[in-house]
Amino acid sequence: MKKNLYRYLSGNEYPGRGICLGLSPDGTKAMVAYWIMGRSANSRNRVFEAIPGGIRTVAADPAKMEDPHLIIYNPVLTLHETTIVTNGDQTDTIYHFIRDNLFPGYSFEAALSTRLFEDDGPNFTPRISGVVDMRRGGYKMNILKTCEGNASSLERQTFDYPQPLAGEGHFISTYQKNGAPIPSYVGEPMRVAIDQDDPNEFAGKLWAALNEDNKVSLFVRAITLATGDYEDVILNKYTAVEG
Repeated sequence: MKKNLYRYLSGNEYPGRGICLGLSPDGTKAMVAYWIMGRSANSRNRVFEAIPGGIRTVAADPAKMEDPHLIIYNPVLTLHETTIVTNGDQTDTIYHFIRDNLFPGYSFEAALSTRLFEDDGPNFTPRISGVVDMRRGGYKMNILKTCEGNASSLERQTFDYPQPLAGEGHFISTYQKNGAPIPSYVGEPMRVAIDQDDPNEFAGKLWAALNEDNKVSLFVRAITLATGDYEDVILNKYTAVEG
């Protein structure tokens, strides 16, 4: 059963970073969404900044950046007919494996086989990743996490959706909800309804659903499958300090 993603997010104080991939209601566009949230001053001190083919995180105020570790990275990169989206620097790992044609057909899985969850105990935040075929609309998602918070046990899970249905998508986040430590996401990616083909409308509804105190930045991409062209939208809660 498809779930209402907006309702789920509005009822969850802290799902953490999240990825949603799917198809527009008419099936002509692939929809990509990625957002970040933060509880600490350091994790909230960020904005998304556009770069060729994607985005990077930068400090909203460089003078207040306490530790760039796990905070500064490229969440979205584009390579040929593939959009890559992740919650960390594994974006670059996946990019390099695809670019160099390592393990053809399985570059995504092979790249992530070299990575672990984040080293931010006691949370040990999962690494979540996705790739989208920009001409066919199929996508894969992956999560690297501990077994119920035990850092001595790694779980790698990949989910492949080569033939998604129009008006549907899948969502995965780093956490189930707020907590101490914060519990990692469990189970398969959530099957959700995609009700928008306009990236601005989709972004607006997602942004409104995210917790006002904890949301930081949101990226949405709408890819026209017939051409591979795309339109990006970036929303930032905080304003970057001009250098």
